[in-house]
Amino acid sequence: MADRIFAAITLLIVVAYGWAAFMIIKAPFQYDPLGPESWPRILSVLAGLCCLWIIFKPDVDKIDITHNVLVRLVIMVVLLLGYAYLFEHAGFILSTTGFCIGAAYLLGAKPVHALIFGAATGIIGYVLGAKLLALNLPAGLFKSLF
Repeated sequence: MADRIFAAITLLIVVAYGWAAFMIIKAPFQYDPLGPESWPRILSVLAGLCCLWIIFKPDVDKIDITHNVLVRLVIMVVLLLGYAYLFEHAGFILSTTGFCIGAAYLLGAKPVHALIFGAATGIIGYVLGAKLLALNLPAGLFKSLF
C-alpha cells in the first residue's frame, strides 16, 4: 500500500511538472531537432506512466530498510548534493570524478578500482561531452588545459 501512496503523491508532482512543461516552457528558437521544450515534456509523460504503473500494479515485495541501507542512502544524497554544488565551482572533471569515486566505493568497489573508475569517467565524460558533443560543460580548475 505504501508504494501506491508514494506513486499517487509523485503523480501529483509529475502532473504539475507536466503542466509547466507543456504550458509554460517556451523556447524562442530551436537549436537541436527536439528543442529544449521536448525533454521536460518527454520526462513528464514517462514519469506519469511509471507512476500509473505502480498505482495499478504495485510491487508485492515488502521493503525492509535496514540501518545500513538507510546510512548508505543518506551518504548517496550527500554525494549528490556535493556533486551539484561542486559542478560549477570545481568543474565537470573534478566533481564527476569525486562523485564517481564515492558512488563506486559505496557500491562495493575496491578503493583502487573506484579511483580508476572515477578518474576515467570524469576525463572521458568531459572529452565526450565538451569536445565531441560540443556541450557547455564547466572546466572549473582546468580552464587553462581545455
